[in-house]
Parts: sequence; structure tokens; C-alpha cells
Amino acid sequence: MIEKHFILATAGHVDHGKSALVKALTGTDPDRLPEEKTRQITIELGFAQLILDGPDEQRLHIGIVDVPGHEDFVRNMIAGVGSIDLALLVVAADDGWMPQTEEHLQVLTYLGVKRAVVALTKSDLGKIDNVSSQIRKQLRDTAFAHSRIIPTSVRTSEGTRNLRNVLAAELSTMQPQRDLGKPRLFVDRAFTLHGIGPVVTGTLTGGQLHRGQSIVVQPQNFEARIRSTQSHGSELESAQPGMRTAINLPDVEIGDAPGRIKRGDVISVVDLGRSSTSLIVLLEKSSRLDRKDVAARPLKNWASVYLHHGTSRFPAKINLLEDRALEPGKQTIAQVNLESPIFAFLGDRFVLRDASEQHTIAGGIVLDPDGDRGKLRSATQRKLFAERAGAPDGVDLCVSSEILVNGFVRKQTVLRKSHFSTDEIGEALQRLQRRGEIVFHQEIAADAKAWEMLRLRAIGSIDDAHERNPERAGLELNELRTAFRDQSPDVFEALIVDLCATDFIRRGSGIARVSHRPVLPPNLQPVAMKIREALSAKPFDPPARKDSEVDRHAQEVVRFLIATGEVIDVGPDVVLLRKNFERMKSAIVDFISTNGPATVSELRQALESSRRTMVPFLEKLDRQGVTRRVGDKRALV
Repeated sequence: MIEKHFILATAGHVDHGKSALVKALTGTDPDRLPEEKTRQITIELGFAQLILDGPDEQRLHIGIVDVPGHEDFVRNMIAGVGSIDLALLVVAADDGWMPQTEEHLQVLTYLGVKRAVVALTKSDLGKIDNVSSQIRKQLRDTAFAHSRIIPTSVRTSEGTRNLRNVLAAELSTMQPQRDLGKPRLFVDRAFTLHGIGPVVTGTLTGGQLHRGQSIVVQPQNFEARIRSTQSHGSELESAQPGMRTAINLPDVEIGDAPGRIKRGDVISVVDLGRSSTSLIVLLEKSSRLDRKDVAARPLKNWASVYLHHGTSRFPAKINLLEDRALEPGKQTIAQVNLESPIFAFLGDRFVLRDASEQHTIAGGIVLDPDGDRGKLRSATQRKLFAERAGAPDGVDLCVSSEILVNGFVRKQTVLRKSHFSTDEIGEALQRLQRRGEIVFHQEIAADAKAWEMLRLRAIGSIDDAHERNPERAGLELNELRTAFRDQSPDVFEALIVDLCATDFIRRGSGIARVSHRPVLPPNLQPVAMKIREALSAKPFDPPARKDSEVDRHAQEVVRFLIATGEVIDVGPDVVLLRKNFERMKSAIVDFISTNGPATVSELRQALESSRRTMVPFLEKLDRQGVTRRVGDKRALV
């Protein structure tokens, strides 16, 4: 058998029989709370499993999420339908299309659900044809316009088998959720079991989680370890995308305090980045909203809202970039500023509800999960996000726009928080490179034009330094790094490596053109001549360095002569012309070779030098490994 895993969620108005239908399909009552039994309505999310045989030897494992229909619990409903493959839209024959039916339909649409089956419940009460026509009219111009409508009655069992067959037929044509290597489990329940410890459950998307794996709890970003995994009570070595999943986390506690785990958190893995408090999004406001409805009021700039994502909600403010308000039937790019961090991906869907939490007012898709306002500063950047909004599933476009917006990105972090796999992103990078749109340097992926501008900017700084200070060996890297403080250390290092692969070279702590030869400016050349003459007058006992560096110009010349190697820096107060340094070293080697180890005094007298010069000179020879000190004498190494 070909095993497939899917998630189905109910949707529909209160008291239209969603939970009863789930029980009829699975034998499991999803209402588990005493208050739900007393009030006979669903309050919290309920769960069940349905296993069906499909065509072509397919076995369909369907995790069912039963959601509340009451208007007071829409928040819980949204938490249940965020990661589903198929919606089971429930409409009762005695009521027909009702306010929460409409609101749930809009929520499904905002969250990007594409497939649905409609269960026309309480069919034993009649009016099937009239209500079916009403449903078909309401679904016109939606993604569910051609959805099957199945009359059912849990009282008479009418249509239950047919509904199972239709669900099997619908799901058998669908592909299971992809394994992107980027697992996320949006926690919808968190509790402690006696003898087992902390357990969290949720719908797993994007990748696998397995026994013994290290995970990260977002948005708090602390690590834990999975002791065991289950799906609908069955122990698993690993859980697959599209499974209802329970995991035992022995290292954490349940609760709202920092470092504890709760509903709304996300279980993920280490290398998927961190949470953010700002998103760039495409907002849309449904054209279905009744103009008389409070939810239809224009969404104004800087409005306070609740953003529902995964199994959590976040107080937020909406920053409309080019519009003063968003009207029904319209879309716009916006920045969302959240009061607390969110672990979202590019391509994630969300729902907006008003500050009173009474009305669903808009929805949208995440275009950048780390969307600071700097990325929207220019018209070009805003245009890139508009293009991404038109094709959020286009990997080449998303990778290209990511690099264009940022200029330079580490290859391993490009679209890390997205619905694209590492392989898909890597292949897109290679295609863009072959087309000449981007370039690679070290671990940096860069827009080709932006990188060339960065190179020209650095080359201009180096050439300017050569012109201003021709006597220097090059431009100090620290000085260049300060000028490029707007770039990360990784980008700066890649830039230097790129420059040194062509016409530039590192010299000590600086960088210069390969063709650059340090030369003193004309006004300093007489000073250099005077210093050379002074150092030559007594080759083995030159004047003190401070006597040569009589002013700022002389100091500059001495530094130049040392940098170019014409003068050797022997000690704090001693410098020698290189040719005299080499002569003096040879004379000492000859003397010790002939006479054996010698004292400072013996060497000073033999070379007609002074103690002021000879002591630091011998110490330098010691450091160079030419001589070594034995008592108060020097011997050859």
C-alpha cells in the first residue's frame, strides 16, 4: 500500500453538526471538555483519525481537526485550520448559509486552502435542493466553486459512507505535504502526563521530527530534546509532514513563564533562523464583506489588530506603505510591527482580526519574515516585493529579489525561512549565476551590479589613498573597514579576497595595487637624503632615532624608510640602514666564529659601536635566531 498522510479540518456555523459528523465518520467524539458536553458546543479544538482506502492501493491516514463554530471561539477555529490539506465545510439543511459559515469561508480563503468538500448535514430535515443551490451560489467565484456537496444525516446515517468515499477520492488525487527539511510543529495543546512528562501536540509541516532529535522552541529560541513521538496514540520513530504529532519533551516545563512551552509556540530545528517582530506582507481584504458589516470598514494605516498565525495570535500595528486605508476587494503591501516575536516563513498565510477580536477583517501572505522598514526604503525595493507578491511560489524570483533587496547575503541563509527546500534554493542560485544576475564570492551571494559597485567603491578608496599618501605601502585595512562599516564582516572579507584575486595585494595590515610602489613626495626627499647621510656617517653607531625624527616630516620619512625596508627598526631608539645592519650582523658572526662566545663589551669594541646600539642589536639577532645568550656572552645558534 502507498501510505499518505493528510490533515482535514471542519469549518462551519455553530450547531451545524461538525462534531457529530466527525464522530459518525471516525467513531471518536472530538468534544473532550466537560464544558463542551454541558453546553453541547465545541469550544476547543478536537481531534480524530480516519483511515480510508483510496484507489491504486493508496491508504489515506487523515488527521481530523474539529473546530468550534461559535463566533466567540473564532480564534480557536483559526488555530485549527492553519496547516490543512482539505476543508470539510459543514452547512446544516435547516439553517443554510449562516454568519459563521461565511466568516469561516473567508478564513479558509485568507489561509490559502484550495480544496474542500461540503457536508450538507441534517439532510433528514429536507430542503436539500434549496440549500444546495444556496451553497453553490455562495461558493461561486471562490476556490471551492466546484466542491462536491454531500447530503448527510448522523441521525439516519444517510450519506456517511458516501462522504467517506468522496473524501477518499478527493485526497487520493492530492500530493502529501512536502518534506522540505524544515520541520515546524505549531503547538495546539501542551500538557503534562503522569509518568511521562511534558507533551505537546500539533500538525507537523515542512519536515520530519524523530525520536532523540534536538529541537528549538520558538519564538523563545531555547533548545530541548525529543524523547518520543506519537501520532494518534501510535509510537513512531519519526513523524512525517501532514501528521497529527505528539512529542514528549522531558527537558522543558509547561506554562507561560519564560523558558516554558505553551500553545502557540513552534517546534523547529536549530538552523532555521530566529523569530522576528516585523514582517513585510501582502494584505488583502475580502470582496465578500457586506458593506454594512463592521468588518468591511477600511483598514486604516497604523490600525491596531491581532495577527493570527499558526496556533498563536499577536497584537500588531499595520503600516500601509502607499495607501491610507485598505478597502474590501483590494490588496496592498504593508509592514506589520508585532508586540512579540513571530516565527514565520516567506509564503506563510495569516488572518487579521480587529482589536476587539469580534471581526475577521483581512488576511495575507508573508513576503519577508524579517521585514524591517529599511528593505522598503526605495521604490525599487517596493517594486521587488510587489513582484514577489505576484509569484510567492516562484523560487527563482524569490531568491533573486531576496538578494536584490539585501544586496549581499550569505548563501546558506538565503530564504532559510521559506517554503523552499535547500536543494531548490541552491539550484535557483546556480541558475541565477549562470544568467549573470548574481555572483558568488566566498560564502556570499551578491547581486552582480551591486557587487561591482562595491568593488568600484573600494578601488576608489585605495587609489585615493595612493594619491594622498604615495609614501605608504597601501591603505590600512582597518581604515577601509571603517569606510565599509555598513557591510558585514563576511561581505568585507569576501570583497578583499576578490580584490586580491586581480590587481590588488595585501601588504602587512594594508591593501594596495600590485603596481603601487611607495615613493616619497618631492618635498620630503631632501629630508630623506639628510637622514640617510646621518645614518651613514657612523654606520655601526648611528645617531639616536629621536635625533633623526626632529619634526613631523622627519618622523614620516623614518616610517617610510622602515616600511620600504631601506631602514631596519632595531629598537625604540635605534635604526640602521639595511646595508649597515647586514654588515654589522656579518661582522658579529665572523667575530664569534673566530673567537668564540663574546660579551657585549667585546663586540662593541670590535665593531667600534656603543652599548646604546649593541644591546638592542644583539637582542634582535637573538629574536632572529642568529645568536643566543649564554650567561653574559653571545654564542652563535
